[in-house]
Amino acid sequence: MVKNVGLFFGSFNPIHVGHLIIANTMLEEPDIDEVWFVVSPQSPFKKQKSLAHEFDRYDLVEAAIADHFHMKVTDIEFKMPKPSYTADTLAYLTDQHPNHKFKLIIGGDNLKSFPKWKNSDVILRDYGLLVYPRPNAKKSDLEDHENVRFVEAPMMDISATFIRKSIKNNRSVKYLVPDAVLDRIKGKKLYI
Repeated sequence: MVKNVGLFFGSFNPIHVGHLIIANTMLEEPDIDEVWFVVSPQSPFKKQKSLAHEFDRYDLVEAAIADHFHMKVTDIEFKMPKPSYTADTLAYLTDQHPNHKFKLIIGGDNLKSFPKWKNSDVILRDYGLLVYPRPNAKKSDLEDHENVRFVEAPMMDISATFIRKSIKNNRSVKYLVPDAVLDRIKGKKLYI
């Protein structure tokens, strides 16, 4: 039996309710059985110094989705060459899970720059994109592509940067991250 999986890549530094709302919305799509959070150890577009350790971020995602049967977290990119590229991860996951059909979940703000991604044409052809709305998303030539589907979802503008800064300044982030995530952030003294 084929399992349809939406892959939600990110640094999740930290995971927050915006990520979870988007993932849950994707699960309402008729052709998505599960959403996998792919924790990226180092994005080619982000500075390493602002990232919490990859195992801590993985642990936060695990805590956030512990009670959701159709959400999973994977550390697949921890074992791959760094920086990791989405196309390479998709190819590896496809080899490892031949009975799974993967789709890439991205924000509308990434659609315009998507053609600059490594092997973006292969990703579009073989996997396709599920695009959720983001504030200030620019118009893209890909909007009418047959393998690009826009998913109606709440417009989320919750920033992990804002959350990290709030924690550092000893301000409350209650309701921005799940309680289990907040407990682990405090317990590990992350982002202070």
